[in-house]
Amino acid sequence: MKHWTFRLSNGKVSFQLSLRWLLIMLMCFLVVGTLFVLSLSIGSNWIPIVDVFLELTGYIDQYSYVVETLRLPRVLLAMLVGASLGIAGLILQNLVRNPLASPDIIGITSGASLGAVLFIIFGTGIVSMKFLPLAAIVGGICAAILIYIISWNNGVTPIRLVLIGIGISAILKASITFFLVLSETATTTKAYIWLTGSLYGANMSDVLAMSLWLLIPLPVLLIWGRSLNVAELGDDISTSMGIHVQRQRLLFLMCSVVFAGTAAAFAGGIEFVGLMAPHIARRLVGKSFIGLVPVTALVGAFIVMLADLIARSLFLPLDIPAGVFTAAIGAPFFIYLLFQNRHR
Repeated sequence: MKHWTFRLSNGKVSFQLSLRWLLIMLMCFLVVGTLFVLSLSIGSNWIPIVDVFLELTGYIDQYSYVVETLRLPRVLLAMLVGASLGIAGLILQNLVRNPLASPDIIGITSGASLGAVLFIIFGTGIVSMKFLPLAAIVGGICAAILIYIISWNNGVTPIRLVLIGIGISAILKASITFFLVLSETATTTKAYIWLTGSLYGANMSDVLAMSLWLLIPLPVLLIWGRSLNVAELGDDISTSMGIHVQRQRLLFLMCSVVFAGTAAAFAGGIEFVGLMAPHIARRLVGKSFIGLVPVTALVGAFIVMLADLIARSLFLPLDIPAGVFTAAIGAPFFIYLLFQNRHR
């Protein structure tokens, strides 16, 4: 199989691409692009696919409100949310060397959700809702730091991080329920819809804001992402190759928090995408982290876009939260992984 090697910044950043990887990327782009067009076409009002293209290219102005105001921001946000959750899960699974790791399972998403729920309950009417993403990210960071501190014992081992993360996640979910029970009915209803994971009411401001947040961790992945391939070989080998294991673990844990917290801020508690997307991507392109990142992002985007399309089109006039369908697929997938890894 033919390969191409690229080196940037005097060799500090280098990566290798194969013909197989390029073909799979092209296939993923075509699949996601097809679903993107279908998502703009399908809804309470069917719009012919040709008219969708004409509307987007400015040749007609017949469906501008439906396509450009209602559906386009929602579809774009679904793509960003799915990509973020997929990459967050990929980072965690490589970092802790556990195929069952994902932001929603080890507590990062729960921390982000608690931060957002507290903001919705106590900050609505006092502080602008534009700060909701910041509240979610701060909640995710606090949860990650708490998990990291409790897991520390002359360093942090992957299995300890996962087990303590699961316990902290349970506590955080109980705290969310506690605050919801104490809050007013209107606030509780709003928070419950958000927690289920919904893209309802998305606009282009949300898409732009989320895009800007995602620019923060991307340079870290591009520059130091290769070291996560070495991390899968174990701490001793990583240390022998000059990698500061604990610093690396904390750095990439914070990257995963930003990805997962940003997704939770704009779309609520959409679960299991961070678990499923990396596994599907590995089946397609192997285990190289740099090659996995874009494929995982596209797979995650596809999952959330498909879930949102089903949620808003098959149960009209109801608009079901997309998180219901990702959980319906993800829970059996999680059980399958548990069964598959039962002897490890």
